[in-house]
Amino acid sequence: MDKLNLRRELNAARTSFSPEQLRANSIKVRETLLEQPWVQMAGLVACYWSTGSEPDTHGLVFALWKHGATVILPVLRADNDLDWAVYDGPDTLAPGRYGIMEPVDDRRGVDAVRTAALVIVPALAVDRRTGVRLGRGGGSYDRALARVGPNVPTVALLHDGELIDDVPSEPHDRQVRYVMTPSGLTSLM
Repeated sequence: MDKLNLRRELNAARTSFSPEQLRANSIKVRETLLEQPWVQMAGLVACYWSTGSEPDTHGLVFALWKHGATVILPVLRADNDLDWAVYDGPDTLAPGRYGIMEPVDDRRGVDAVRTAALVIVPALAVDRRTGVRLGRGGGSYDRALARVGPNVPTVALLHDGELIDDVPSEPHDRQVRYVMTPSGLTSLM
């Protein structure tokens, strides 16, 4: 299946979740991720502010911040690359392009993600054999992941059933090292 049709299929499946299922899934993802020692020790975490039927990151971002991590969130640039800014509580966000909430703090530049000890990214699916993630198609997170060091934990948050056997890939597509679903953490490398 090509990327476009796979995205359609996965987005359609996500719309079938009830708000209660989405909430329960998000709590499981958040709590299991926060139990990991390498998450607890990460001083600088690059994450994202979820939208729609994505696994919710709002509680995760808040928990990381409350536990002392510096959390940077993406700011979508005009060229679809990601700038980064510090999250300093829920009152420090404002709608950006496409209505996605972004920090109002000073921009740190596209290379700020290089300094993160943990990088959490959205995905529609991840290939269980290769770790290649399928995003929404803009390439923003592939560019960001290309800047991350090889030993930095990179985690895609998914719903159950989205860690699959075959994600079509192109040379620019990037891998993640871990997948977190409501069923648990999967190491891919």
